[in-house]
Amino acid sequence: MTGAVIQAAHIPWQEAVIERIRRQTKSVTSFFLRPQNWRSFQAGQHLDVRLTAQDGYVAQRSYSVASAPGFEGLYELIVERLEGGEVSPFLHDVAEVGDTIEIRGPFGGHFAWNPGDGGPLLLIGGGSGIAPLMSILRHRATVGAAVPTILLYAARTWEDVINREELIARDAAELDFTVLFSLSRDTARRSQDAGRRIDGPMLKATLARLGAAPRLTFVCGSDGFVEAVTGHLLDLGLVPETIRTERFGG
Repeated sequence: MTGAVIQAAHIPWQEAVIERIRRQTKSVTSFFLRPQNWRSFQAGQHLDVRLTAQDGYVAQRSYSVASAPGFEGLYELIVERLEGGEVSPFLHDVAEVGDTIEIRGPFGGHFAWNPGDGGPLLLIGGGSGIAPLMSILRHRATVGAAVPTILLYAARTWEDVINREELIARDAAELDFTVLFSLSRDTARRSQDAGRRIDGPMLKATLARLGAAPRLTFVCGSDGFVEAVTGHLLDLGLVPETIRTERFGG
């Protein structure tokens, strides 16, 4: 058994009530879950979600927690509706406030940040890969960590940027935090953003803006996104051991 399987085997499934639902974009929604038994977690960890049909068929999926550990009592999951998926279409199309689903966790230790890890931090997310990075950003703000941080966030269009208003507000209000948007199918809305995919020159400029080599870099998104970004980062001289990645399937 792998370490992750052993870890999961010791944490039982439990019921959680969907206490709130908030539409983020046309294909992404946040679900706020209140578990029967609260388990604290580290920013960047994930939960398993399990659905069981009346005929006994079971579907299971893992989702990163987007809320901060200090948001005690509720887990926020940011879920993108995937065509052909099993769990995300149910959550988007069927689940309602007050419904109960099964969860287990949180799990994961590699893709996690604690204040003692320090910084500077470079966070790079693609699409709904922003979820664990939101938890890190929110945790950083809650604990008042003076850690220089840049979030480089890739989305197709301005309307596809998840938590757009919150990120812009944090950029304006929080010292040592900057958000940069990379829009692959749209024009940049702000002078600091870009209307193209993340590439080597963009990452080089972002590192220069950070002012010092990141102590830790977190990259989360699809397989192709993570592969491309980490390849550029290694070409730019980042130490492999300082890069942490989290991937999700299409």
